[in-house]
Amino acid sequence: MSPSSSIRLQGLPPAVTAQTRLLLLGSFPSRASLQAQQYYAHPRNQFWPLLATLFELDLMRLDDAARLQAVLARGLGIWDVYATCEREGSLDTAITQARPNDLPGLVARLPRLQAIAHNGGESARMMRVTASLVPVCHRLPSTSPANAAWSLTRKLEAWRLVFARHGLIASAGSDPQTGLSQALHSGHASIQARNAQG
Repeated sequence: MSPSSSIRLQGLPPAVTAQTRLLLLGSFPSRASLQAQQYYAHPRNQFWPLLATLFELDLMRLDDAARLQAVLARGLGIWDVYATCEREGSLDTAITQARPNDLPGLVARLPRLQAIAHNGGESARMMRVTASLVPVCHRLPSTSPANAAWSLTRKLEAWRLVFARHGLIASAGSDPQTGLSQALHSGHASIQARNAQG
């Protein structure tokens, strides 16, 4: 596909409430997420299994609306750093002509916001902007299946430290490996069930 024939993609609206304490920023929704109009809809993305383990909730058996409400109620907000872009496929390395979201405008509407966490390296490129918006910014390992350099357990522990620091979870919880395995298994089972129904 030549640059002149690239389709400009539009991202998703922010998922936040007035109670949001930690704003989690991805780069831009995957092709699967855009098609479903849901955050982190790709079945191999580890985002929802990680949150299910951190919050000790069976998120993988909920539909998207209920799952999103469950994490919003615990002080987490979700958005992306880019509003629009051109991209072939779903890899961050393929993003071109990106236009940033109005992050300062969103942060101004979140009175309880303590910190921003960037999900992966492409999102973290915007830390030059977000670092001036909140007291603390974090760079977290990407939950994308393309990030094979980090094991699931290492990702979970990095995310746990940030979530605990800002009061979204207790500092100690259930065994991380057991909880993560259960969440991943539940997620795969839910996806298989939806495919069978379809």
